Amino acid sequence: MLDIKFIRDNIEAVQAGLKAKNAEIDLNELMALDKDRRQLLTEVEELRAKQNAANDEISKAIQEKKDPKDKIAAMKEISSQISGLDPKIKEIEAKLKDVLIGIPNIPHASVPVGGVDKNEVVRSWGKPKTFDFKPKTHIEIAESLDIIDFKRATKLSGSNFILYKNEGARLERALFNFMLDFHTREHGYSEIFPPFVVNSASMTGTGQLPKMKEDMYKVDQEDLYLIPTAEVPITNIHRDEILKDELPIYYTGYTACFRREAGSYGKDTRGLVRVHQFNKVELVKFVKPESSYDELEQLVGNAEKILQVLGLPYRVLLLASGDLSFASAKCYDLEAYASGLETWLEVSSCSNFEDFQARRANIRFKNKDMKKPAFVHTLNGSGLALARTMIAILENYQTADGEVVIPEILRPYMGGVEKISK
Repeated sequence: MLDIKFIRDNIEAVQAGLKAKNAEIDLNELMALDKDRRQLLTEVEELRAKQNAANDEISKAIQEKKDPKDKIAAMKEISSQISGLDPKIKEIEAKLKDVLIGIPNIPHASVPVGGVDKNEVVRSWGKPKTFDFKPKTHIEIAESLDIIDFKRATKLSGSNFILYKNEGARLERALFNFMLDFHTREHGYSEIFPPFVVNSASMTGTGQLPKMKEDMYKVDQEDLYLIPTAEVPITNIHRDEILKDELPIYYTGYTACFRREAGSYGKDTRGLVRVHQFNKVELVKFVKPESSYDELEQLVGNAEKILQVLGLPYRVLLLASGDLSFASAKCYDLEAYASGLETWLEVSSCSNFEDFQARRANIRFKNKDMKKPAFVHTLNGSGLALARTMIAILENYQTADGEVVIPEILRPYMGGVEKISK
């Protein structure tokens, strides 16, 4: 959530930022509500000053043994006026919050302005693998090796769900165990294993609600949602807290993720490219504002390292303003190359939200040299999302005889298995 004072003092910059995000929001209503609220607060402050003065006059009259009856009546009238204004202020503040909660974060100054076509490839690693045979897609490989059963998954749950089998299930488990170990041992993250369902306050805190409600799976008759990403429960660990001398905080956690993908009907519907349930290892940071953009670069580097040790070619994209998420101020996407599909697939998005999520979730920090608490900056990134990482491994490590070589770093997690054969 944006700071109302920041909007008020930087109205033109905010309007430009919203336009860059293709967000058609009229700020006139917000400014009108803000003006009414400040006017009422000023009236209340003036009345409280009169109330205090009247109270002093009553005390003085009593000391001088004079009748304070008139002054008491005047003070009661002032109190009545204040009581009459309080509900109006609360009503306006509720309306103000409703409007603010629907306004997206604005892009950082370093973000290119435009749509998807303005995304910038800032670097790449490795070269897309070439084969002396026609490479298969992960769907063909998985069905041939009997490691993923797409048909039975559909029978169990519907389209775009996954049933891993045999060495496919072991490889999936190996991937998220390896990622958790690597991020905790090599990158200094603390491991979290959070709930897979959260309440609406948690979803609102990170920005999924109310904007993306149609993409979420809600539990009927309960204030609970299946999480779309571990970002939601992990970020909300410190909701309504003031952190003291604890920053920076780095968390990593594995969860299943659930997304309806309501706006993606008919798009990438086969295989693992776009599924409703997938596993992911998430990286979440709580940091001081002055260091958050350095922390973002480090976060991207942490996710990149996973791809490097897996030996997967990838590229890093700086997203343009029109491709940013609702809550993000700046985001890098990591895309791994899939040789069978002959395309780049997003396996991680690393974002700096600045204080946008922290204001919604009321996450602050205070050091001994600070007069009052300030909002933290939150960041997160996938480290990595497994469904598309699985695609990249199957397609890049396939052999001419239909086997899949296991990346060396994963073999200890696979009981020493070096390849998946028929």
